[in-house]
Amino acid sequence: MPSFLDFEKPIAELQGRIDELRDTAAGSDMDIDSEVARLQSKSDKMLRDTYLRLTPWQKTQVARHPERPHFKHYVDALIEDFLPLGGDRAFADDQAILGGLGRFRGRRVMVIGHEKGDDTASRLRHNFGMGKPEGYRKAIRLMQLADRFGLPVVTLVDTSGAFPGVQAEERGQAEAIARSTEQCLNLGVPLVASILGEGGSGGAVALATGNRVLMLEHAVYSVISPEGCASILWRTADKAADAAEAMKVTAQDLLALRVIDRVVPEPLGGAHRDPARAMRALGDAIEAALIELEPLSREQLRRDRREKFLKMGRV
Repeated sequence: MPSFLDFEKPIAELQGRIDELRDTAAGSDMDIDSEVARLQSKSDKMLRDTYLRLTPWQKTQVARHPERPHFKHYVDALIEDFLPLGGDRAFADDQAILGGLGRFRGRRVMVIGHEKGDDTASRLRHNFGMGKPEGYRKAIRLMQLADRFGLPVVTLVDTSGAFPGVQAEERGQAEAIARSTEQCLNLGVPLVASILGEGGSGGAVALATGNRVLMLEHAVYSVISPEGCASILWRTADKAADAAEAMKVTAQDLLALRVIDRVVPEPLGGAHRDPARAMRALGDAIEAALIELEPLSREQLRRDRREKFLKMGRV
């Protein structure tokens, strides 16, 4: 059973009743099949109705769900013969941003992305997916390597933002993010970016300035977190729901604004309820984007990427 979010409490209560009924009937001759089926049908309908009308703030909560699949899960599911590459050759190996070589459905690719971790120890090790300058410099190094050998780049973005600590600022966080964004624009190979959960600020854009930007159905993508925006505008994070509504953070809003290119459907109830299905769907979308981009020359790929981002915001 997945962990339930606050707005899913009615569904959680219904599922609890189903579990209690099954426990009560365990080891007895009680016929509970029809009652369980009725309650399960009601639960499924409630889940479907809830997810058809999610607010931007609720989508933000789904995007942050602790059981949502992360970078390593997608790599395990989609990439064969993955060879991790580490270090920026200058300071350290940032575990918040991972990358390496592998095969994606028969194609050699370079995969780069944020890893948040899935338990306390791994979240601390990966710094909750918040990259430091050495992480973005590692990404630059790997993109340059891919460019040199003509390998498409696939990025998997899932971060609340780049690490804002003093040490990161001292080591040139803003410059590293800008250089990584610049490297994305200068690539002569296809770059397909996917927003898996959170796409936060420059920490996300540094890996997402691609020819095609895909976004999972319940992911969010914004210049600042709803809480951060609310703290600035209203001096309180309690207005986060209002901020999320105003910021247009959802995949559906961003597709309409032409910030992203495609919304990838998720299983009912979010990617965490059926990770394998969610990862297959994203794999299909990435494959389609790569097939579309393969015929383009190096200069055409650069021009396509630059024009895509320069057109954003034009009326």
